[in-house]
Formats: sequence, C-alpha cells, structure tokens
Amino acid sequence: MKGEHRGEGSSVVMTVVQQNREGFIPRHGGYKRLLSYQKAVVIYEATVRFCERFFDARDRTREQMIQAARSGKQNIIEGSMASGTSKETEVMLTGVARASLEELLEDYRDFLRSRRLEEWSADHPYARRLRVLVRVPRADYETFRRAVEHPEPEICANAIIGLIRVASVLLDRQIRSLERAFVEGGGLRERMARARRKGR
Repeated sequence: MKGEHRGEGSSVVMTVVQQNREGFIPRHGGYKRLLSYQKAVVIYEATVRFCERFFDARDRTREQMIQAARSGKQNIIEGSMASGTSKETEVMLTGVARASLEELLEDYRDFLRSRRLEEWSADHPYARRLRVLVRVPRADYETFRRAVEHPEPEICANAIIGLIRVASVLLDRQIRSLERAFVEGGGLRERMARARRKGR
C-alpha cells in the first residue's frame, strides 16, 4: 500500500513539474521590455537631476520627489518579478507605481505654479515635439536629455510632466490587461488546482 501511495504521489508531482515547464508558473520578470518601465527609468534619472539643480539640499520636497520617482520604477520591477506566483501582487504593485507617478506629477505642477511658470497645453509646440520623441523606438534618457536638462526650469519640468503622463497611460493599460488576465486565467491557486485535477 505504501508503495502504491508513493507511486500515486510521484505521478502528481510529475504532473505539477510538467505543468511548471508548460507555464504552471508563467514566465515573469521581463520588466525591461515594458514601455512603462523604460519611461519610468527616464523619469527617475531626470527627476534626480532636476532636484539637484532646482531644489536646496535641505528642502524636503527634493527627497520626496526622488522617492516618488524611484517608487514608480521599483514597483514596476517588483510587480513583474512577483507575477509568476501572485497576479494579485502584480496588479497591486503596478497600481502603487501608478499612484507614485501621480504624486510626482503633482509635485512638478506645484513647482510650476509656485514659480508662476507655464504648464504646457497639449497643443504647445514643445509638447508636440515631445510626443514625437516618445514614439522613437528604444527611446532612453539620451533621447530626452536636451529637454529634461534644459537650462530653463519651465522646459525641464514640462518635459518630465509629459513623460509622466505617457508612463501613466501605459500603466493604466497595463493594469487593465493584468486584471483581464487574472479574471480569465486566475492566479497561482487556480493553476495548482487544475494541475492537481489532471494528476488524479
């Protein structure tokens, strides 16, 4: 009897292993390919430089903005890495990234308002130029360097605001896609249950 039980258990384990090879724990961690992550990296680097240039080192806003930019980037990474075992966690962390960028957006808008600087409208010539740059394949920090490191703080802030808005739209789409995938395919517990049923 013990031998039979052990054989049956081995069969279930083999089924689970096979399911794992076929996607029981789906591929995860490919965050570097996400456009939202690529934009978040640019936003973080640009924010660090912006704060170094335009805020006093003792100003609490400086650290808060850098932390918000970092949170946007890091939570995309953490969500992607967690996706293999917890879709719920992936959705939650992607939502945290989105919220962090919204906080950062408001900090940049406060910067402009407090200094009586213009926030570009969607049809501003520089805003249109930024939209062209955003569509450049494999765009990175160098793509936007002239804008985000411009001597004029108004241009720098507006360029970064534009990038935050693009990243936010991408994250909104990402969250909706993750929610649909979760509803259709379930999470790890559902995949484990399906594997067990197949192993019986």
